[in-house]
Amino acid sequence: MNDKINLAQALASFDDQWAPRNVAAVNDYDVRIVHIEGEFVWHSHDDTDELFLVVDGEAQIHLRDRIINLQPGELFVVPKGVEHKPVSEHGADLLLFEPGGTTNTGTTDEALPDHIQTTAGVAL
Repeated sequence: MNDKINLAQALASFDDQWAPRNVAAVNDYDVRIVHIEGEFVWHSHDDTDELFLVVDGEAQIHLRDRIINLQPGELFVVPKGVEHKPVSEHGADLLLFEPGGTTNTGTTDEALPDHIQTTAGVAL
């Protein structure tokens, strides 16, 4: 990685929803961007925390006991092992930070809807 990353340009380079793209790596962590709209599935990551930063739009992180509302520039870290479900009624662009190879669906018992694919992030 020798060049700067323009997040707006990177986000404009693809349209897929719920399909994270890797834009950088920090040590053994992936920096990912993703477009979201609608609801994801309830899931958790048993071995890692997960950082969600809203770049554009509005998003919610549903937890079993509360809902975290996020605006552009705001972030929330879901602790490892905590069930959560990202949601965005009108669409949002997020930056995610998690260990390399972490799948977006973590551990879930839910059947995945057609619009969600299990991925560990695709290089942009």
